[in-house]
Amino acid sequence: MYDYTKGVVVDLVVVGGGPSGLAVAQQVSEAGLTVCSIDPSPKLIWPNNYGVWVDEFEAMDLLDCLDTTWASAVVYIDENSTKSLNRPYARVNRKQLKTKMLQKCISNGVKFHQAKVIKVVHEEFKSLLICNDGVTIQATLVLDATGFSRSLVQYDKPYNPGYQVAYGILAEVEEHPFDVDKMLFMDWRDSHLGKNTEIMERNSKIPTFLYATGVKNGRYTRKNVKSIEEDERCVIPMGGPLPVLPQRVLGIGGTAGMVHPSTGYMVARTLAAAPIVAKSIIQYLNSEKMLSGTDLSAEVWRDLWPIERRRQREFFCFGMDILLKLDLEGTRRFFDAFFDLEPRYWHGFLSSRLFLPELLTFGLSLFAHASNTSRIEIMAKGTLPLANMINNLVQDRD
Repeated sequence: MYDYTKGVVVDLVVVGGGPSGLAVAQQVSEAGLTVCSIDPSPKLIWPNNYGVWVDEFEAMDLLDCLDTTWASAVVYIDENSTKSLNRPYARVNRKQLKTKMLQKCISNGVKFHQAKVIKVVHEEFKSLLICNDGVTIQATLVLDATGFSRSLVQYDKPYNPGYQVAYGILAEVEEHPFDVDKMLFMDWRDSHLGKNTEIMERNSKIPTFLYATGVKNGRYTRKNVKSIEEDERCVIPMGGPLPVLPQRVLGIGGTAGMVHPSTGYMVARTLAAAPIVAKSIIQYLNSEKMLSGTDLSAEVWRDLWPIERRRQREFFCFGMDILLKLDLEGTRRFFDAFFDLEPRYWHGFLSSRLFLPELLTFGLSLFAHASNTSRIEIMAKGTLPLANMINNLVQDRD
C-alpha cells in the first residue's frame, strides 16, 4: 500500500484499476519508475465481459487470459442470408486477466491506494491528488483510466456521443438452436418477436441484434432459461468529441475517447495502446531535459493521439453517423455488403488497423458491394456526416 506519510512524489499515479490502467502501471513500473494505482475497489473483478478477436490477444501474448474460444463466427442478416466469418473469436477471462496484471504490478513494486480521487491540484513539476479519505498523493504525472466517468480528463466541447446499449445474461438453458462451435457475432433476425407488432415496429426503427456466446457445458445466452448465473447491463458511449489535446492529466481508454465509434470495441485497442503510453511516459521521465508537468503531458498526448489516429477516428465517427440513421432493413443491407468485403477490410475496420488512405479504399469497396438501395441510403444519410468529416479533417492539420 502507498505510504502517504513520507510525502514522496511518485513518477506516475494511475487513477482507475481497469485493464488499460493496470497495463500502463505494469509497464511503467517495469522500467524502474515509481507508480501508484488509486482505485476504490482494487480487488474487485471487472463487472463487464469482453469479447475479442483471438489474433488481437495473441499479438499481446494474452492467449492465457481467454475463457472460451470459437474457431469462427457467424452473422445472420435476416431469415435467408447468413455470413460466415473465418476469424477466431473469444471471451476474455476477466479474473485471469486482472490477476495476471495485478501480480505483475505487485512484483514490479506498484503501490496501491484504495480511495477515490475527488480533486487534482497542479503545480509546475508535480500534481497533488486529493482523495476522499483525506489522503493527498503527489505525482509527476497523472493518468486518468476511470473509463466513461471521465473523472479527471477535461473536454472543451459538449459530450454528445451515440450510445450502444446492451443487456446480457450468462444462463443455463434447456435448449438452443445455435452451433456452439461458432460465435454468434450478430443476429438481425426478428421472426422470434412473433405477432408482437409494437416491439416489431420499435425494432424496425431502432434495430437491435443478438450477440451470443455458447459453451458446451449447457450454458448459453439465449431463451428457454433455467437459471441465470450472471446478468450485465452496459451503456457504451461511442463517438463524440475528443478530450482537450493536450492537457495536464493524461488519459487512456474510455476517458480518452478511445472507444471505436462505429463498433463499441475498446479493450483490445486500449491494451494495444498501453505500451505506447508507457513508452512515452518512460522516455520523457528519463529524459535529461527537465520538463514541466505541462510539457511532459503534452508529449505523451501527442504520442497517444497522433494525427493519423485522429483522422482514423474521424472516419469511424462518419461511419457511426450513417449507421445511427439506418432502420432495420437499411442496417441489414449495410452489413450484407460489409461482410462481403475482402477480410482484410472488415478485419482492419473492426480492429482499428486501417488508416485514412486505406479507409477511403475501404469506403469505396463497401459502396461497390452495396445494393443500389443501400447506395442511395448511404448517399442520402451520409452527405452531412461526410461534410462534417471533411471539415474536421481540414481543421486538424497538426
